[in-house]
Amino acid sequence: MVTAPLDPSSSSFRRDGVIKGAPLELSPCIRLPNCPLGYILERKKKKSYRWMRLNYDLVKELSYESKRMIEGVVYEMRIYAVNAIGMSRPSQPSQPFMPIAPTSEPTQLTVDDVSDTSITLKWRPPERIGAGGLDGYMVEYCKEGSSDWVPALQGLTERTSCLIRDLPTGDRLTFRVRAINLAGPSEPCTMKEPVTIREIMQRPKIWLPRFLRQKLVKRVGETVNIVIPFQGKPRPMVTWLKDGQPIDPKQVGIRNSEADTILFIRSAERRHSGEYQVKIQIENCEDSAAIHIQIIDKPSAPQNVKIVEIWGFNVALEWSPPQDDGNTEITGYTIQKADKKTMEWFTVYEHYRRLHCVVSDLIMGNEYFFRVFSENMCGLSEKPTNSKTSALIQKTGIAYKPPNYKEHEFGEAPKFTHPLANRSVVAGYNATLSCALRGSPKPRITWYKNKMDLSGEARYRSFSKQGVLTLEVRKPSPFDGGVYTCRAVNEHGEAETECRLEVRVPQ
Repeated sequence: MVTAPLDPSSSSFRRDGVIKGAPLELSPCIRLPNCPLGYILERKKKKSYRWMRLNYDLVKELSYESKRMIEGVVYEMRIYAVNAIGMSRPSQPSQPFMPIAPTSEPTQLTVDDVSDTSITLKWRPPERIGAGGLDGYMVEYCKEGSSDWVPALQGLTERTSCLIRDLPTGDRLTFRVRAINLAGPSEPCTMKEPVTIREIMQRPKIWLPRFLRQKLVKRVGETVNIVIPFQGKPRPMVTWLKDGQPIDPKQVGIRNSEADTILFIRSAERRHSGEYQVKIQIENCEDSAAIHIQIIDKPSAPQNVKIVEIWGFNVALEWSPPQDDGNTEITGYTIQKADKKTMEWFTVYEHYRRLHCVVSDLIMGNEYFFRVFSENMCGLSEKPTNSKTSALIQKTGIAYKPPNYKEHEFGEAPKFTHPLANRSVVAGYNATLSCALRGSPKPRITWYKNKMDLSGEARYRSFSKQGVLTLEVRKPSPFDGGVYTCRAVNEHGEAETECRLEVRVPQ
């Protein structure tokens, strides 16, 4: 609280502090006939010239509390002494002062953690801080059934959380927090229920990071640093296994804390690959997780690179997979060629996945060597495998040698593409029966009537043109009616077709 005392004879003030108003203390004077009957006070903002009267009734006492001031605004005050004759001149203005007030209470006071002898609290800052700022928080507690509040910390804390140690195990304590500034402490934020100082049993649980749920791939020489958080109270016992066996501490470093466990490998090697299992246990409760680590390296060179065939300007190569794949899948091969004259290597194929290839566009008359690298996720193999022999692209002759073609077989069995059709004709008029035939060599054609050969009959004439066979019946009579058959025969087979001919006598 700010007090601004006034000695009417000297018109001087003394400033201490202000909370809600500006109480003023007035020093007593000697009782003379012209002793003041009272005092009148005025107030104004520092940067203003307008004084505002605070009282209309004379103040008899030597102190006064000024109200309705705005927090954070700088004010000045002055005083008039009044006696029977009238008002004196105003005193010198007081030193400028600023009204300040405590902050609002902190909010959301909760318990973050509790053990047998300690507790961790956290809370939210006050919603209103004001012009006085915030110096810190004061944390207090009292036992259940008591009204004596004991400071939990020495001095103030600026954080919105704190750890209180050395508490009696099993006691039920109530906690509260106050915000402190120049105006003093705020209203307390008190917990609704007392807290028992005893560690709560919490089931063990491993929080496996998402990237560890699939296989972790590292290269030889890289650092492996795996942090696996977990929860559980009291502090769980952590056990690591590799492929079902305890981990050798000389090869792999293990560090455990209350909230996580760390597996550390300074320089990874191929022998560190495998399945690692971490298990945490609290009494009869436990939880476990598996991590697959794969340490990879560059592969060895391919095997048995050889030249299979040479034709024209092309060379066919073959090889076998490398003996050591580097503990990961082979992603491809790189094939290079070099002219024997210069022995400068040029890449023909990159990331080639097959075990054979054809090298084309070689120069006539040159001799070539070939080599092959294997490749995986780490890169190319350290050394290639060279072909044991070279490939000489020979010059071709100018004489043309015609290719040998297999003679095509054109033979075909007889087949009627358009068979005979039944007909009804009028007696006395020539009639024809027609069909279409294909076959090679040309089939021999025979016509039949009711299974009787018509080759020697003069009344019937047959002829063939462009595969169309025709049988002409000259001036048929009812006797010529019946079933006519055409048969075709060659060395590949035979075929026949038939139809019925009806001869009508005109009425």
